[in-house]
Amino acid sequence: MHPNFLRNSRKKRIKSYKIMANHQSAKKRIRQNESRRLSNRYYARSARNAVKKLRDTTEKAEAEALLPKVTSLLDRLSRKNVIHDNKAANLKSSLTKHVASLEG
Repeated sequence: MHPNFLRNSRKKRIKSYKIMANHQSAKKRIRQNESRRLSNRYYARSARNAVKKLRDTTEKAEAEALLPKVTSLLDRLSRKNVIHDNKAANLKSSLTKHVASLEG
C-alpha cells in the first residue's frame, strides 16, 4: 500500500505518514480518527472565533442578538463531544454575564 494513502483531494491532510497497522479495521480507524481530528479542529476554532467576536462586542443590542447563536453553537459542539459539556456551560455563563453587564 502506498505510504500516502491518507491523502484525499477533498480535505487537506496535515499528516502524511506510513501506517504501521496490520489489520484492515485498524487502518480504517486511523483514517476515521484523522478526518474527525481535522473536523473537530475546524469547529473548535470557529467556536473560539465566535466567542471572541461576542466578547469584543461593546453594543448591548448587537451582543444580545449574537448570544443565542453562540450559545447554540456551543451546545452543538458539546453534544458532538468536540468540547466538554462543562466547558460549554462555563463559556455560556461567562458570555451571558458579559452581555448583561453591557450598557446601552
